[in-house]
Formats: sequence, structure tokens, C-alpha cells
Amino acid sequence: MRLRNVERGGGFKNRFVLWLIRWVSGFRAPDVVRTLRYRKTFFGDPHSRHTQAVMRGPSEWTVGERELFAAFVSKMNECLF
Repeated sequence: MRLRNVERGGGFKNRFVLWLIRWVSGFRAPDVVRTLRYRKTFFGDPHSRHTQAVMRGPSEWTVGERELFAAFVSKMNECLF
């Protein structure tokens, strides 16, 4: 189920960015982009900071190994990005 406000992009700035993505790429912005841009201060920014820390912070795994693991999990979950 997609929430109408998330799908539309919320405010003018978000709608413009989503339109620009479609115009430049020829494709609809992925759901993950729409979700991260909707209410950025509530969810998008904190989630992005957390993801950055997990994927690029200190770890026994290399960045490449973490990226490969994330890609594998996304594939298993049938995620298209």
C-alpha cells in the first residue's frame, strides 16, 4: 500500500525533485527515495545517518563486503534497487 502523500511527494520542493528525477532518468523515483524525502527531519535524515554509519563506519568487514551483503539481502527480498 502506498500512502498518497508519500507517492505525490508532499510539498512543492519534494514534488519538484521527484519530477526532476523522472525528467532526467526517464523513470519514476524509487519508493526508497520517496520515503526518505517525505518528512525528512522525522525519518529520512536520521535513517540516512544510521545507514551511512553502518555501511561506512568501523567494522571487521570491508565496505565492499558490506555493499555485497546489502545487495544480496535486497535480491533475496526481491528489492529492485
